[in-house]
Amino acid sequence: MSPGAAPIESVHATLRRRAEAREETDLIEHHIDIPTPEGAMNTFFVHPDEGGPHPVVLFYMDAPGKREELHDMARRIASVGYCVVLPNLYYRRTREFVMERTEEGFARMFAMMDHIDNMAIVRDTVALLDFVDGRPECDAARIGAVGYCMSGPFVVAAGAHHPRLKCIASIYGARMVTDRPDSPHLMLDRLRCDSYFACAEIDKYAPKEMIDTLEASLKAAKVPYRLEWYPGAEHGFAFPQRAGIYHKPSAERHWERLFALFERNLKH
Repeated sequence: MSPGAAPIESVHATLRRRAEAREETDLIEHHIDIPTPEGAMNTFFVHPDEGGPHPVVLFYMDAPGKREELHDMARRIASVGYCVVLPNLYYRRTREFVMERTEEGFARMFAMMDHIDNMAIVRDTVALLDFVDGRPECDAARIGAVGYCMSGPFVVAAGAHHPRLKCIASIYGARMVTDRPDSPHLMLDRLRCDSYFACAEIDKYAPKEMIDTLEASLKAAKVPYRLEWYPGAEHGFAFPQRAGIYHKPSAERHWERLFALFERNLKH
């Protein structure tokens, strides 16, 4: 990426009216290409229309990809006073991945997951930080991150390699302990920011044995963290369009935890 390269901003930036916490919040949305050395990373960027600059939340997608369901979740975060940056992490292969919940669709999803690793996301985070540094809406001294599913490891890697991040949250993160040299649990000695880990009781992608190893590593590394189990909840419980899995009480608890994490680390 050349120094000072400007993102290509969609002409279709829109002003969206949202009602959150009994208040109407005006949000401005942008669809932007963020330049990276490996290609243009198409990104959804949303923020309040006034009162800035606002703290920043980097939103790392789950395996089914950047989609309107995640845009809505980003809007919910933005509605309480944040600039939210949601990139397509599959940009090296496609600008839009459409998940089909069939055997073939899952095979395609896992292939997409496997073509990126934690260190690729560390590089992508450099581009995201460069982007927010150049946006007047953003208070780039106050940055947090949240990652779902496959991006649980990504937020750990980002936090470990980018000390500018004040806090991270992993929501039912998968592959948190692997035999690879870039396994998240091996990076924890570099992680110093406030960290939250939401763990679903029913999760074949993050079984209890894996989470127990993760927590032992968190304790050994003396990371400031909270790890919380969500009884009866399944992997994906926070996604409202995940039929049969979405669990509203758990989803709302995760929002309470996220907003509390961001409030104490990014607004004080």
